[in-house]
Amino acid sequence: MITEGLTHTSTVIVSDADTAQTLGSGDMPVFATPALVALMENAAMKAVAPHLPEGSTTVGGFIETSHLAPSPVGATVQATAILTEIKGRKLSFTIEAVEGEKLVGKASHIRFIVEREKFLGNL
Repeated sequence: MITEGLTHTSTVIVSDADTAQTLGSGDMPVFATPALVALMENAAMKAVAPHLPEGSTTVGGFIETSHLAPSPVGATVQATAILTEIKGRKLSFTIEAVEGEKLVGKASHIRFIVEREKFLGNL
């Protein structure tokens, strides 16, 4: 059963593949904003995944993100998502990302519960 307060923390050790330089979102060898967003979405997805009906998953529909501080290659970044509101199939999350004690990102994120087969059938 999906209930408000479900949470999950996803972790990444920043590699060259995660940098703005590699992903093309910038030209510096630091953790890229698109990689941060992916980590945040992963945390939200995993917070609710074990509680979904069989055959269902969630898809991202909206994210508003602030990338507050850079993280170098080799840094460990953790994103923690908390389910804050449920409205039918719409799930709202708050997410914070940290590198040690340093807050590196914040987000508001919305995911929607979908039936896998029906969703893929709409491609």
